[in-house]
Amino acid sequence: MNSLAPGDRPREKLDRVGAAGLGDNELVAVVIGQGARNASALDVANLVLAEAGGVRGLTRVTRAQLGKVRGVGRARASQILAAVELGRRTLRRHEEHRPLLTTPGDAASFLMPEFSARRVEHFGVVLLDARSRMIKTMVLTVGGVDATHVHPRDVFREAALAGASSLIAFHNHPSGDPSPSADDVHLTRRLVDAGRILGTEVVDHLVLADARYFSFRESGMLERM
Repeated sequence: MNSLAPGDRPREKLDRVGAAGLGDNELVAVVIGQGARNASALDVANLVLAEAGGVRGLTRVTRAQLGKVRGVGRARASQILAAVELGRRTLRRHEEHRPLLTTPGDAASFLMPEFSARRVEHFGVVLLDARSRMIKTMVLTVGGVDATHVHPRDVFREAALAGASSLIAFHNHPSGDPSPSADDVHLTRRLVDAGRILGTEVVDHLVLADARYFSFRESGMLERM
């Protein structure tokens, strides 16, 4: 870091202009704290971002991947992962606050900070009361989302126990593409059919991927099921 003017070093720059004025690599350098032999903290930060595929990739990077980066040991890998998780948690809503989820955009904004960038598929439901306020959010399966892993009985058992009037199903696509697969369509149809029989409406199924989402309701597919 000695090659930079004192005022341009990440920590000093943060003091001078605030965190919002730092670049992605400078923020990572601050988290790392110090460089390694023959490499400044900024050099190591650049290597971290290259390994992760950019700042958004940090939400998916593993400790093993970070361990490949020269100058990043277990302690620094832990610092980076902890910082990313803290950022994720600041975007979550408090459980005591029951948001009103009346549109696909409302539901996506609520779910994406926590689930859109997961490295494996998570399938869950948001259970809603008669006024479309969230009762609870729960993950039911982790892994592939298809008829083998997700069964309507598990979904509607939880809905019945919570006294939910309706629900929003959701899962993430680690590929980054929110386009629904044939399995997603088949699963949604099974859930909608079961909801009609049991009296708990499936108001949407959201597929989350990075900063994008697909809504079966918004696309018009849900009403045709």
